[in-house]
Amino acid sequence: MLTEQNKALVLQFYKAFDERKMEQALELLAPNFVAHLAGIAEPLDGAGFKQFGMSFYLAFGQGQHIFDEVIVSGDRVVTYGRFTAKHLGEFQGLPPTGKQINLSIMHIDRVESGKIVEHWGLGDALGLMQQLGIVFLPAPKLLPYILKGVVSKLFRKA
Repeated sequence: MLTEQNKALVLQFYKAFDERKMEQALELLAPNFVAHLAGIAEPLDGAGFKQFGMSFYLAFGQGQHIFDEVIVSGDRVVTYGRFTAKHLGEFQGLPPTGKQINLSIMHIDRVESGKIVEHWGLGDALGLMQQLGIVFLPAPKLLPYILKGVVSKLFRKA
């Protein structure tokens, strides 16, 4: 059945990535592959996706996709669960922390002629940054509202 073949292909892709067999993983992508990733404005072609994937590959060792469920509908395979790894290399300018990460993920991969031709990916970027110890500061426009709330609480206590 084609849906089972599609499921096996997609799971093979993530397994190859987890086993750090990047060339094997990339061979499963079609030449016209396109990736749509949350937080990245423009879709990535195969080369851009490889570059993005390599940044994760180099920064996070011992990575593993753990899927809670795999749903297949025609040419699409939906996987969701979590990605665990250890921050062992530089990531977006942040030196290695050695911290273990565990982030929620969801993917939709479309398969055509035995290759992955399209990918939609969503990962918990805020959770990742918090686990790495990066603190987010509010935008300057929010500071007056935050200060007003703090001052208001102080007066209520007094």
